[in-house]
Amino acid sequence: MKEKGLADYFEKFLTKKSVFKNKNALQANYTPEHILHRDEQIQQLANVLAPCLKGDKPSNIFIYGKTGTGKTLVAKYVSSQLMKISKERELPLKIIYINCKLKKISDTEYRLIAQLAREFGTAIPPTGLPTDEVYNIFYRILEKEQKNVVLVLDEIDQLTGKAGNDILYNLTRINAELQKSQITLVGISNDLMFTDNLDPRVKSSLSEEELVFPPYNALQIQKILKQRSKESFRDESLEQGVMEKCAAFAAREHGDARRALELLRVAGELAERQNEEKIQLKHLDEAEEKIEKDRILDIITSQPKQYHTTLYAVFHIAQNKKNQIFTGEVYELYKKLCTRTDLRPLTQRRVSDILAEMDMLGIINAKVISKGRYGRTREISLGTTGAIHQRIKKILEEQLGFT
Repeated sequence: MKEKGLADYFEKFLTKKSVFKNKNALQANYTPEHILHRDEQIQQLANVLAPCLKGDKPSNIFIYGKTGTGKTLVAKYVSSQLMKISKERELPLKIIYINCKLKKISDTEYRLIAQLAREFGTAIPPTGLPTDEVYNIFYRILEKEQKNVVLVLDEIDQLTGKAGNDILYNLTRINAELQKSQITLVGISNDLMFTDNLDPRVKSSLSEEELVFPPYNALQIQKILKQRSKESFRDESLEQGVMEKCAAFAAREHGDARRALELLRVAGELAERQNEEKIQLKHLDEAEEKIEKDRILDIITSQPKQYHTTLYAVFHIAQNKKNQIFTGEVYELYKKLCTRTDLRPLTQRRVSDILAEMDMLGIINAKVISKGRYGRTREISLGTTGAIHQRIKKILEEQLGFT
């Protein structure tokens, strides 16, 4: 498009009537004034954390439930209400929220404690000091502040996956050394089995209280969508049936309200790009396809090197073989790729577990079949369409250094 043509396009875009009124209301980090269908969970979390307003230490609490069930939303809402009261009454309370999925903040013990120190205004270099020294700096800050600190660790399983169990043990033991401050942990995870894999010492101190968030049903998601769409879209922007279909999509995805909101937002963006004044059912279908592709690419990118090597082996065999693929041949190629990438090979059983995880995420199809006295194997095929195969292959080659 020539410069003049592009300028005209942007001018028209600025004057064009948008289907959106406030797109932020559909974002995952948006907190509505009233949170629907989570009154019980809000009250339970408030009950656990309320003692911090009187200067007492609340119990550590672990919150879990599937993606899009309102865990972060409720934690942030209760935190904001606590901080509002504490500021009004000048109470010595500080609440720190850390998303453990963010790189360079929580991928090592050093970086997390350094980030906590920064929350109090103390600059610590990103590397260079002994970890014990960083802890000592943090202890001194806490003692000087003389505050009740509530530390919310969202996606806490990502933290232990990168930095190990010791960091949680050290954080839960801080209070034994503090005289004038205290720290309470609020852990949030999508992994329902997370606490089962923790060191027993950590588990007993972290999970003093537990709060489970059940999935939303289709009717609840529909009400959430109605609430947010009133804030986000202009009147008459949604075609009849769009809201209901969007809620049905999300209910099928284990009651994921975040996914429903994302679907609605992307459908609105697609309608605008096509110069439509209403969001139609066809836009919802297109949004579903686009999000699914992006989700798979994001999942693949964030996986460890062993996962990339296994998936690359599957892709390589699938592109060069017409009939079925079995676990054994994937494992043989996987071992050769490990030699090429200086990786220590996992056992065939562990690689089989990785294939099962990929199957669960929809990246591949891995059907378990019996071979009689020769045991069981997995019959494998690609679960993605040809349109994103090249993008997946490119990601894998970049991650493994094959480019």
